[in-house]
Amino acid sequence: MTTAEAGLVVDTEQERIEAWRMEELRRAGYDRNAASELASRHDVDLHVAVDLVRRGCSHTLALEILL
Repeated sequence: MTTAEAGLVVDTEQERIEAWRMEELRRAGYDRNAASELASRHDVDLHVAVDLVRRGCSHTLALEILL
C-alpha cells in the first residue's frame, strides 16, 4: 500500500518549517492572515517579527516594517 492509498499526508520540511513559524507568529498575537504571510516569507526574520510585537509595536506597524 502506498502512502497515497493509505491517505497519509507527507509534509515537506519546508511545509513543517512554515507551519512552525506560523504557530510562533500566532502565539505572538498576529492574526491568521498576517501570520501566514510572514511564515511563508523566508526573508523575514521570525525573531524580529515576534520581538517587535513583544516590545509594544502594533501588528499593523510590525507588518509595515517587516514587509
